Amino acid sequence: MEQDTNKQEENLTQEKKKVRHNIKKLLEEETKLKQEYLDHLQRLQAEFQNYQKRIDQEKIEFIKYAKQDLILKLLTILDNFERALPNKNNEEFSKGIELIFKQLKETLEKEGVKEIKESYFNPEKHEVISTDEGEENRILEEFEKGYLLHNKVIRTSKVKVGKGDKK
Repeated sequence: MEQDTNKQEENLTQEKKKVRHNIKKLLEEETKLKQEYLDHLQRLQAEFQNYQKRIDQEKIEFIKYAKQDLILKLLTILDNFERALPNKNNEEFSKGIELIFKQLKETLEKEGVKEIKESYFNPEKHEVISTDEGEENRILEEFEKGYLLHNKVIRTSKVKVGKGDKK
């Protein structure tokens, strides 16, 4: 009996060693897998940070040169002014200036710029410079034109507004 008990203890010890060995092996595998995941995550994080830096740089470059096409169009108009100015005393001067003005307005319209044309005060589109007697909120005079760029106000109109008739 004692021999059976010793054998059982020996078998139990062997089983414990196998279990410890298996646990140790599993722990090593899990540790290795954890390290692989960590390395992969760190690489992805570094790649993402580099991507963000590259996108930010591209955005800066895009903004920097986004106006290039418009500027080239305006330079053509500037060239026309330079050609017209030496002929100030010429009868054709005012006609030339009118054509250049028209060209400038057309260029801006093609770029999506529109004048604000409204008869009544709108606080989103107008800035009141003064008031006078007249129909309430009716625009009586425009001191400076306002403009929209693709339906967004880029400059408000500066206006005189009616404050209503005296009672």
